[in-house]
Amino acid sequence: MRTGKALRTTTAVAAAVVVATAGCSTRAPESSGGGGGGEGGSGGEVLTDVGVEGTTITLGVLTDLTGVFAALGQDITNANTLFWQDNQVCDTYTVELDVQDTNYVPQNGVQLYSGMEPNILAMQQTIGSPINTALAPEYESDQIVNFPSAWARTLTEIPGTGVVGATYDVELANGYSYLFEQGLLQDGATVGHIYFEGEYGENGLAGSEAVAEERGLTIIPAQIKSTDQDMTAQITQFAAAGVDAIALTVAPTQTASAAGVAAAQGLNVPIIGSNPVFAPGLLQGPAAQALKDNLYVASPVSAFDAQPELLAQYQEAYPNVQPSLGVLVGYGMSAIMKQVLDAACENGDLTREGVVTAFSELQDVDTGGLVVPIDGFETGVSPSTQSFILRPADVPGGATVVQQAFEGEFAEGLR
Repeated sequence: MRTGKALRTTTAVAAAVVVATAGCSTRAPESSGGGGGGEGGSGGEVLTDVGVEGTTITLGVLTDLTGVFAALGQDITNANTLFWQDNQVCDTYTVELDVQDTNYVPQNGVQLYSGMEPNILAMQQTIGSPINTALAPEYESDQIVNFPSAWARTLTEIPGTGVVGATYDVELANGYSYLFEQGLLQDGATVGHIYFEGEYGENGLAGSEAVAEERGLTIIPAQIKSTDQDMTAQITQFAAAGVDAIALTVAPTQTASAAGVAAAQGLNVPIIGSNPVFAPGLLQGPAAQALKDNLYVASPVSAFDAQPELLAQYQEAYPNVQPSLGVLVGYGMSAIMKQVLDAACENGDLTREGVVTAFSELQDVDTGGLVVPIDGFETGVSPSTQSFILRPADVPGGATVVQQAFEGEFAEGLR
């Protein structure tokens, strides 16, 4: 099984900044069992440096609360917070999060990270491929372990960054596999693909192009900016070309526009998208029926029908928020961070270097069905080859699972 090559990850923490004395060593209290172990879990010395003060660990979160992925960012971040309210590192250390809103602007992310960096051990979450890419040099030089709320292939090249699931090209290819298996797409078909400029969209397009090479598809690419709202021109082009399906690597706003315009033009074809394309709020809008009829989402996480206890816990904590499946992403990535930090604590080394070492040794990561199985984090390699397939529905989270986590016919070739 693949394992990481001395990668470094970053963890996000909400609401507090803790200063730690570089190179200090603290004695961990006796552990009550569970996550504790090794020297740290038995009252031995645990080496610490940045982001640990006493028995408090601070993690960073660079999220989007006001930009194009605001709904997703809110749920991922809330779930990060919810997880760490109920969990400790080796039954000893409380985790606090320093949460900052980037508005999905890379420059903002770089500036905000500069302010939090002296006080954090790792990054629990960094949302958006462009922001993760902009911060790659800092994350590497600072030895930061980071879990991105993004799945671009380029992010697997950043030391210490752990993509939580399959990369976009693998994910979208799994979506195509499902369409072929269900008889919804045939060899030689024509597919129109709308995609954001940048790593997210281009990696999704790479998935379409790889499947096209295998199955003789004709891909009509249509690049847009994240600020573009109306997909009429693109869908009109696709309709004129007689496309058999539409692929999307965009945000929910563009998904709703594409589905609604397609329905209005009588273009009743399957729409396949990577996981960020959908939010449950779309089912309250005019494109709701078109989305239910035609949208298929390849996802790194399941749906709330498989996680009823997490749904109840989230609704109790955030009663005024309509939960999306970003809750499962946030909770799952936090569970993986806990595995990393527990291992570092058990090794007696909660320094940044020690966390990087623990991260690099992760393999066969299991989150109890929240996230697809992850083999490990290896540079340039998709951490998983599996995806769930979801369909929009009038249920909490806005989607149900129609295909459990599976590896499609194109996935291994893209890995």
